[in-house]
Amino acid sequence: MTDSEPRSPRADAARNREQLLDVATRVFASADAETSMRAIAREAGVGIGTLYRHFPTREALVEAVYRDQVVRLTNGASDLLADAAPAVAMRRWMDLFGDWIATKNGMLDTLLTVIDSGAVGHARTRDELLNAISSILDAGRAAGDLRPDVTAEEVAASLIGIFTVAHQPGHAVTADRLLDILLDGLRPVSR
Repeated sequence: MTDSEPRSPRADAARNREQLLDVATRVFASADAETSMRAIAREAGVGIGTLYRHFPTREALVEAVYRDQVVRLTNGASDLLADAAPAVAMRRWMDLFGDWIATKNGMLDTLLTVIDSGAVGHARTRDELLNAISSILDAGRAAGDLRPDVTAEEVAASLIGIFTVAHQPGHAVTADRLLDILLDGLRPVSR
């Protein structure tokens, strides 16, 4: 290895980083407001200095969580298709999408700042998510499992609508029920 090649992180440092990402994701998803960095470090079982070594700013942590979630969501489509029929994969992917939306609860203000700064490309994320949905729809069309006339954009818009409505106070509607109804609407019509 030359001096110009980056070194791989030590195993314990890599574990700490993954632990911090996992905990931050979980904390952000369960919080109604932004959580302190100190609380995330404490929950992860590491010192605040360890957190700041991996993520020097709150924005850096939020960006890392956001990017990690997008990767999980986009990779999730192919992983789910490898294990399940397309309609089942679509329904499970909808749950992953809901988890991704929920993660934004505890980091929304910072995430908006990160997006405004250009550190996270909203258009790129949108394209990645639409490609993930398209891959499931394409497999479903080929298998006769999902309707041929539905677009990824329509599914994404439906999901955003469902998660917007289902999480508002006073609504008796649950996301699971709405997702099941959406999936029923994605199945081919029997004639």
